[in-house]
Amino acid sequence: MDYGKITLNINRILEEKRVSKNSICKALDIPRSNFNKYCRNDFQRIDAALICKLCWYLKVDVGELIEYTAPEE
Repeated sequence: MDYGKITLNINRILEEKRVSKNSICKALDIPRSNFNKYCRNDFQRIDAALICKLCWYLKVDVGELIEYTAPEE
């Protein structure tokens, strides 16, 4: 059964705020390879600690970072 999908708007937010992937990975001590997977929305589970770090660093609400799309009927 399709329950929809979760999308992380990391790339859009980084572009809007002019933050590089290298700088955010360095500041938050996130391995670049893991971060790239989240940027590509290529993940099975979301790390709550990472979401908190991203919201804090980027000064965004979780609703700006995470988007839910319902399945097509």
